[in-house]
Amino acid sequence: MSSAVAPSTATPFSQATLARFAREVAKYPADQKQSAVMACLAIVQQEQGWVSPDSERAVAAYLGMPVMAVHEVTTFYNMYNQQPVGRFKLNVCTNAPCMFAGGPQALEHLCETLGVQPGETTADGLFTVQACECLGACGDAPVMLVNDRHMCSFMSNDKLDQLVNGLRHAED
Repeated sequence: MSSAVAPSTATPFSQATLARFAREVAKYPADQKQSAVMACLAIVQQEQGWVSPDSERAVAAYLGMPVMAVHEVTTFYNMYNQQPVGRFKLNVCTNAPCMFAGGPQALEHLCETLGVQPGETTADGLFTVQACECLGACGDAPVMLVNDRHMCSFMSNDKLDQLVNGLRHAED
């Protein structure tokens, strides 16, 4: 076996996770199961909150691909967390259209409100605030994405405060 491919070892994944992987792999021809790498990484993140190096190795072993190829996917796309994040990950677009419409100011307001710097997590583990690239909603700038799934548009300071308060209360 090539040293570039992860050895087959005990998987850190549950049977339910492996079943989800199998459903994704089944969407592709047998000789192209590596095409499911993004879906498998998304499943790992949904279930564990982030994609650890151990998880990358296990996904690589499951798909029969080099660990480095999985790592390249994890590090290329900012939707994959490479370290633990807060319960609520707040990605604020700071790309050109959002930059001109107040994206950096929205990021700064969130950071001030939560007492963190971009990329940091609040002490209570509730919020991680990050700058991100284009979210594809330039006409609604400034925009942000909560937990990689919920798009928020026209994010004024008031709307940001409402969002943070609402998320805090969702935890009660």
